Amino acid sequence: MSGSSVTISRVGRLSGRRTPWGMLVPMLALAVVFGLVPLVHSAWLMLHRTSGPGSLRFVGLRNIIGLWHDREFLLSMRNTLVFVIASLVVQVPLGLGLALVSARLRGWRSVLLRALVFGPNLVGAAFAAVIFAVLLEPRFGPVSRLLGWAARAFPGADMTAEPRWLSDPSLVLPTTVAVAAWVGVGFNTVFFHAALRSVPRGPHEAALLAGAGAWTRFWSITLPAIRPVAVFLLVLNTVLAFRVFELPWILQRGTPGPDKSALFVVTYLYETGFVRGDLGAASAIGWVITVVVVVLALAQNAMGGSWRATR
Repeated sequence: MSGSSVTISRVGRLSGRRTPWGMLVPMLALAVVFGLVPLVHSAWLMLHRTSGPGSLRFVGLRNIIGLWHDREFLLSMRNTLVFVIASLVVQVPLGLGLALVSARLRGWRSVLLRALVFGPNLVGAAFAAVIFAVLLEPRFGPVSRLLGWAARAFPGADMTAEPRWLSDPSLVLPTTVAVAAWVGVGFNTVFFHAALRSVPRGPHEAALLAGAGAWTRFWSITLPAIRPVAVFLLVLNTVLAFRVFELPWILQRGTPGPDKSALFVVTYLYETGFVRGDLGAASAIGWVITVVVVVLALAQNAMGGSWRATR
């Protein structure tokens, strides 16, 4: 009797140990099939020149080396880096500012503000691009009509030239950054609002009694407390900005824009792989994007850690 009970207890312990692994198996299988296998296949394709799925010619690292002599790739990287920097400069501080306003409000006012700023994020980049393509249409769009009304209301204002938001090369990139900010600021606001709610009130009250101003309390207490969330949002916004594709693609109706001012690196990857059919070069572009994003993410984490150490 005792032997059978010992056996049953051993079986129970073994089954208890195997249960977590059994639950992980489906997710691990999905990660291997849809993550690891495509990653390895992409690395293998990167070493080949292709002109379609059935044509492969081994070229080694020529695809990677050739990118540094490809003017369109370099232009797409420049546009992407400018877009990434501008998005970070606009979205993260603006999200933090709106979160600070939301944190000072009470009750339904705070909820309403967060709902208004987060609503565009639920719309999505593709639908936002459709909306703004209509709003910014140069002849019949509501924005152009508003400018025309302003020109009639203020005859002295110089509004003879309509801003062509989506066709002027000098305005295409700022317009894309503005539309992306309209979509993404609410996401940052919600995260910062949650972080601000977790900041302890004790140090703030002590600093207030000591005569510290609002800026001193924010810089010395609030900002260090929300640093992990700020670093997380910097990394996440960098990754999302590097992946931008559907927003400029729809705004420019499937073209790289005037003077290729809306040619981003993922757009160039798409054109290389699926329009020209060179999947090897497209894979090389994808790996360059991956390396750049990883390096930037590590640099942002390191800067966040060093900033904390100096506090």
